[in-house]
Amino acid sequence: MTTFPVIASTLSAKELGEFVKERYGLDDKYNCTLFRTGMNHTYFLSNTETKYVLRVYSHNWRSKAEIIEELELLKSLQDKNLSVSFPIEDKDGAFIQEISAPEGTRYVVLFSFAQGGKIRLMDNETCFRIGSLMAKIHNFTVNKNINRVSYNKKSLIELPYEYLKQYFSDKLPEMEFIKEFGRSFQNSDFDNTRNGIIHLDIWYDNMAVTDDKGITIFDFDNCGNGWQILDVGYFCKQLFFIESDKEQYELKIQSFLRGYHNNRFLSEKELQLIPKAGASIFIFYLGVQAQRFDWSNIFLTENYLKMFVGRIKAWMDYYAKNEVTVAI
Repeated sequence: MTTFPVIASTLSAKELGEFVKERYGLDDKYNCTLFRTGMNHTYFLSNTETKYVLRVYSHNWRSKAEIIEELELLKSLQDKNLSVSFPIEDKDGAFIQEISAPEGTRYVVLFSFAQGGKIRLMDNETCFRIGSLMAKIHNFTVNKNINRVSYNKKSLIELPYEYLKQYFSDKLPEMEFIKEFGRSFQNSDFDNTRNGIIHLDIWYDNMAVTDDKGITIFDFDNCGNGWQILDVGYFCKQLFFIESDKEQYELKIQSFLRGYHNNRFLSEKELQLIPKAGASIFIFYLGVQAQRFDWSNIFLTENYLKMFVGRIKAWMDYYAKNEVTVAI
């Protein structure tokens, strides 16, 4: 019987654990378990005292060169004592492993485990500390570049629109909204704002919070180059949909912005760009879902598109009626 080709596979946690324990010189007390599948697959490797995170990159999602850039960034942030999950080297000093999966080569990286838990409904102090950490990371990465994607009108709006056209008619109102948003979005809108290396996915699901409000940020898989206000806008937009009480949202965003502003000045222009920045990244992630439809995006339907674009509209409408301000 001929073995049929596959698009994506889920590696055996048991066999992956044995492979990693051998490569990293870990004892047999470590146990490997699958945490979740997704854009990449995540496993935990732990014993009674220590825990690590294993990321198995999807085939043809990131090149080895792109992963190297991500890991070099994380190591440099770690060296500056900035609280991020960082890569662990194996017994030979290597940070990236290669595995021959049924679909082809997949890369594996072992990361430190971020202590604490994920807090969806965070308080004002937590928001303040997230803003502070984001600003410190931006201070370190401002005016720097890595050999990865640059986020601009083409990568944030135009390419996602083309990916979505593979699955949706451009006559749909939601597709027309994205196209019109693209017309109103110009790279020059962000002139005289600060550029550097950005995370692009800082929200509660990609950070751990300890009981004493210590914050650790992880999952830099989408890091690249761009306007750093994009990170600020994305966090604000995520919190907007998490916090249904908009009075509480305003208080938490003010805390977040004060934490950021405490370590790094935000200009009035940057503050005014928060709505556009947040909306553009949500369009980008719609494009990612279309781009990786073969991954598991069974939810990518017209109803989903309507819901997702509806959120973007609600966000834009809210800020059309409410000025962005920051109290220091």
